[in-house]
Amino acid sequence: MRIAVPNKGRLHDPTIDLLERAGLHLENGAARKLYADTVDPDVSILFARAADIPEYIADGAADVGITGLDQVREADVGAIEELLDLEFGRCRLVLAAPEDGDITAVDDLAGKTVATEFPTITRRFFEERGLDPSIVEVTGATELTPHVEMADAIVDITSTGTTLKMNRLAIVEEVLSSSVRLFAHEDVADDPKVQEIRTALSSVLAADGKRYLMMNVPRDRLEAVRDVIPGMGGPTIMDIANGDGEKVAVHVVVDERSVFETITELKNAGASDILVTEIERMVR
Repeated sequence: MRIAVPNKGRLHDPTIDLLERAGLHLENGAARKLYADTVDPDVSILFARAADIPEYIADGAADVGITGLDQVREADVGAIEELLDLEFGRCRLVLAAPEDGDITAVDDLAGKTVATEFPTITRRFFEERGLDPSIVEVTGATELTPHVEMADAIVDITSTGTTLKMNRLAIVEEVLSSSVRLFAHEDVADDPKVQEIRTALSSVLAADGKRYLMMNVPRDRLEAVRDVIPGMGGPTIMDIANGDGEKVAVHVVVDERSVFETITELKNAGASDILVTEIERMVR
């Protein structure tokens, strides 16, 4: 089973980190390599350009791939199935035009020119609107094209909008909301190994931002403690070995953001010996 992952750029490190946290540890490092083995003898890693990964999957060079939704939509190749949103690398593909210009709506682009690094997505966007502007494909510095009279507007990636503002461009409309996803060739999407990889990655995402709380609680204070626990599906309650029966052990998963105030409320409700730990993976 080959997994294609970005070989460099802003998506590389988060992808490798996610694989490592999911238990797919890379062996012998990954720097300057085209391939890497993992601790699972049935799984290897193939390093490729993020933009090329859809083609690798479609052609069968990789069974599974991790790349942005924007790259898959732009490649416009068949035989690819999305399995999981990995929830990082979020960005938007937007239509933007000079902030002091006449273009303030999509319909204003009729008969105009649009520059972009994403011609396939851009053409489809305008086709759905019944428009057919001239599309100019560029490979960089897209924001400059309206200011040097190469284009009337652009379709480009933005995360915060800061670069657009610096170049005096205003967003007209969002074209696509993108993030990094797990994709597979449709012929192997239901393969047990592919589903094992999906589950492993999903378990890491499910554990993000969660903490595991363990505490001892007097039986007569159990209801008060239950009332303040913002847990997932209710707490787990167990008898304490070698105890006198007056206390029970309570375990619960809570959001990290609520831990600080929850601990105070638990102590006030009668809980003691409270332990907070991180969660590496959580399989639902």
